[in-house]
Amino acid sequence: MTVVIGLTGSIGTGKSMIANKMIELGIPIVDADIIAREVVEPGKEAHQKIVETFGEGILHEDKTLNRPALGEIVFSDEAKRGQLNEIIHPAIRTEMLKQRDAYVAENVPALVMDIPLLFESKLTHYVEKIIVVYVSEETQLERVMARDESTEEAALQRINSQIPVKEKAEQADAVIDNNGTREASYEQLFEILQDWGIDLGK
Repeated sequence: MTVVIGLTGSIGTGKSMIANKMIELGIPIVDADIIAREVVEPGKEAHQKIVETFGEGILHEDKTLNRPALGEIVFSDEAKRGQLNEIIHPAIRTEMLKQRDAYVAENVPALVMDIPLLFESKLTHYVEKIIVVYVSEETQLERVMARDESTEEAALQRINSQIPVKEKAEQADAVIDNNGTREASYEQLFEILQDWGIDLGK
C-alpha cells in the first residue's frame, strides 16, 4: 500500500529542503513546479495552445516560451491570465496524476506530491496525508527578503498572495517546525514517516 503524501508550505518556509531530504531517503517525488515547466515545452499540447492563443510573439527563436513576454501580456490582464491558466492547469494536473498513479502501481511504500499551492489550488484530494513545513511569520519574512534580496514590502506582497502558513498548518496531518536547525527538521520528518508506518528499508 502506497502512502501518498502531499508536501507543502509557503514561500520561505523551507519546503524544498524537506523535499530534497525525502529524495535522499529514496521516496519518489511528483514535483508540480517541474511538471509546470515540462508541460509547456515545444511539442507539448499546452505549448501549442498557448501559441494559438497569444501568438508567436511570446516565443524565443528556439520556440521555447519567452516567459517575460508572456508575463507582460497576462500580468496586467485578468481575462488573459485566466485563459493561460485554463490551458496550463489541466495539463499540469493530468501529468501529476499520471505520475502518481504510476508510482502507486509500482507499490512503492510512499510517494510525495510536492505541490506549493496544495491548499490554494484545492488539490488536497490528490493525497492521503499532508505535511506542512512551517516557520514563524518573522522567520518567513527574513528568509524571503534574504533569498530574493527584496524589500520588506515586496516580500510581504509575495507572502500575502498565499494562504498564511499558520492556517495551512492547522489543516495538515503533520507539521514540520522549521524554525530551528536543519537536523531538528529532519528528525521531525523521520518521526512522521515512522508514525505513518512508512518503512524505507533503511
